[in-house]
Amino acid sequence: MRLSRRAMLAGAASTLATTAFSEAPLTSPRPTARVLAQDAVARMVASKGFSGDFGVLVADLKTGEILENIDGAKSQPPASVTKAFTALYAIESLGEDHAFETRIFADGEIKDGILDGNLILAGGGDPNLVTDQMAELAQRLKATGLREVKGDFLVWDNALINQDEIDATQFDYLGYNPTITGLNLNFNRVHFEWKQEGEDYVMLMDARSANYRPAVTTARIRVVERTSPVFTYSNTGDADQWTVASSALNKEGSRWLPVRHPALYAGEVFASFARSQGIILKPPGETANAPTGIPIASFESAALREMMRGMLRFSTNLTAEAAGMAATAARVGNLRGLRTSALGMARWADARAGGIAPSFVDHSGLGDQSRVSPQDMVRLLSAPDVMSVLRPIMRDIRLIGDDQQVIDDPQVSVRAKTGTLNFVSSLAGYLRTKSGRDLAFAFFAADLDAREAGKLTGAESPPGARGWNTRTRRLQQDILRHLAFRLT
Repeated sequence: MRLSRRAMLAGAASTLATTAFSEAPLTSPRPTARVLAQDAVARMVASKGFSGDFGVLVADLKTGEILENIDGAKSQPPASVTKAFTALYAIESLGEDHAFETRIFADGEIKDGILDGNLILAGGGDPNLVTDQMAELAQRLKATGLREVKGDFLVWDNALINQDEIDATQFDYLGYNPTITGLNLNFNRVHFEWKQEGEDYVMLMDARSANYRPAVTTARIRVVERTSPVFTYSNTGDADQWTVASSALNKEGSRWLPVRHPALYAGEVFASFARSQGIILKPPGETANAPTGIPIASFESAALREMMRGMLRFSTNLTAEAAGMAATAARVGNLRGLRTSALGMARWADARAGGIAPSFVDHSGLGDQSRVSPQDMVRLLSAPDVMSVLRPIMRDIRLIGDDQQVIDDPQVSVRAKTGTLNFVSSLAGYLRTKSGRDLAFAFFAADLDAREAGKLTGAESPPGARGWNTRTRRLQQDILRHLAFRLT
């Protein structure tokens, strides 16, 4: 439902407040009405040109003064802005130097380079493990002197509680909606590449990263003569079987598909590198039992702070989910499933920011049932010792002028997290103005009716979604420029 200009201006006037966080609620007991003719941000929002709700809250970090409050108490889907909560939650729960470890266990005696027992690849919950690092782990195994394994090659992925996908309401072929386990590889995605040769297609499924691209058999695909659906999926028990509609393929191209058997996928890739090192392993088999034996090789992830920096920059959903679930496990002392862990993060946020009420269904923001208000977002950003953790690892947001050129002013900076779903757009973070003021801000926009209607079309990008999201981003930029250069 499109809000009228009059309704928006009335909402802006009714919610204005200029109080400090530490001294009073966000809404003053006696709010002073805005002088509408001088209220640039309210006018921008009132004439926004797109449907749905748009909430704004801006606060001065030094004084706590609320500079803008337009529907700031209305909770909306935060999308990937959720990851700002997750980054702080993980760092404060696990420590900024925490590293996830992937290990190789020898379950048996090794004599003269021969293991009389099983070799186990055990995940430690690392969400960012990639193929190049699997190659390095195989080299480290070779360096131990191991040259033969008489027993089985097993993979263990129960360092986290497995989740088939982050959000069951999303299309099952979306690479950003992967399975979550304790043993992950390439963000649990497989690269699908095709090229037409005559009447047929040559297709490849591989586990590529920067330097390697080994072919895999744990994910398979075939072309089917049809117009829709674009993809179908079936689980063969030990592999992902995809079909793709021929009408959806051009002469050549590629895309990432999710992996639903991540442990077997990782095991197959590791075995291929072990083979290149002269160590022949049996096909990987899954084990539910925690690894026993002696750890003989390992690979550690980057420190958590750097992992969270990458997550906030590239918005990797698997990183958020694995880090969030690991954080909850550290806090409560045992593993929790995705939804329970997300609830734990919401309770932590409530306590951390001194009484807010976010609702999370995951740690990445992919699920559109999560809710956060701009007011609660700014409360978290303004809470003690939060800016010193989040601001340095947030992404630089460039200001764009009316001429669509980047505004380069060293006195102005925006560090923030973006969030985007179809008909949902959010932006929250920190702004240093031209006059030297440090602000915390949150802009949340959503048209949930349009989002639900879009789901019914069956399209990955339903009609009107891109235009809607583009217009919300333009309004975000308009408000940021106003705050940056016209606020004294």
